[in-house]
Amino acid sequence: MRTLQDLVQHKWYANARLLAAVQQAPAAAEDKQVCELLHHILLANRFWLKLSQGVPFSLESESQVPESLDALVTQYKETYAVEATWVKQLTDAELERQLQASYFKGHTFSVEEGIVQICLHSHGHRAQVAIRLRELGGTPPSLDFVIWLKDDRPPVVWPEPTDQA
Repeated sequence: MRTLQDLVQHKWYANARLLAAVQQAPAAAEDKQVCELLHHILLANRFWLKLSQGVPFSLESESQVPESLDALVTQYKETYAVEATWVKQLTDAELERQLQASYFKGHTFSVEEGIVQICLHSHGHRAQVAIRLRELGGTPPSLDFVIWLKDDRPPVVWPEPTDQA
């Protein structure tokens, strides 16, 4: 259970650091590809979180890419608050509960598998954002899980709003 909770916490730590790095590179903060990838990371996370919690997920409304990086950061922060609270109270029985995802008809996944999926899925897309960030003149942060562990699991620190709308 500890490793699963660590993976989730690291995911949010890495997301926040990457968002801050994008914010520091104006070309990246305004880049459509970067914003769409960042939104996709959050969209997938929200899908699995809501599915696991038994909360309705509206693909139509969730698919709307926010108009600014600040608005996207706000959505990340809100989702993090919900997920962090939820993950802390999970039991082994809850982790084993089976989910039926509408996108994978005929297959079920445990809550635990859904959590691992979103951690790995977001990792892959963060790598894509990091590559694009570098192409646009920014500097991607180090996001390695083992470095996060070595540094005593630093907390999630969200970037401050830029107030540029």
